[in-house]
Amino acid sequence: MKTVFNESQTRINLMRAFAGECQSRQRYYQAALTAQQQKLVGIERMFRFTAEQEERHAIVFWKHLKDSAGANIDFTAGFPADVYEDIQQLLDASADEEEKEYSIVYPDFARIAADEGFADIASDFRMVSEIEKSHNDRFRYYGGLYRSGKLFRSDDTGQTWMCLNCGHIHKGSEPPQECPLCRAAQGCFIRENEAAFTSAEM
Repeated sequence: MKTVFNESQTRINLMRAFAGECQSRQRYYQAALTAQQQKLVGIERMFRFTAEQEERHAIVFWKHLKDSAGANIDFTAGFPADVYEDIQQLLDASADEEEKEYSIVYPDFARIAADEGFADIASDFRMVSEIEKSHNDRFRYYGGLYRSGKLFRSDDTGQTWMCLNCGHIHKGSEPPQECPLCRAAQGCFIRENEAAFTSAEM
């Protein structure tokens, strides 16, 4: 028998998930600003890209709460205060939070929603969980590059790098300290295969 929505744990979990996604969005925008200040344009854009996806997750959860319109929903939850100036700490903390979401929080919320008879909500929790796993992978990848000093260095002398400012392509184990076309600093370069739309085939 399906649980009445406004008496369900799923209703509380949706509000908690909405709040969590909103907080993630803001944390990643703050991290993007920190990366911007340090002239790490690729890291900045990665954080902004992820923040926008978190915003869309929040909207998904928010729409499920329409039957509670006008009500207050109380819940208890802890959210991370990842206020760091160090990029490595920001990347590691972000990865850790995403891991908790995809491995514990959202699978638990999905199970509860299914048990209470809200199959559509359970499905959304599962899909968001899969996306959070990709966020975790993204943060771990860039965190690993940063930690090993390989954000702007490759063992492959044929590595291609793209300037995110003008699109200039450079081949070599490292991008130039300054883009030869637009004069943007090295922090504007990322590996070409990490840039949006570069894998498009005609």
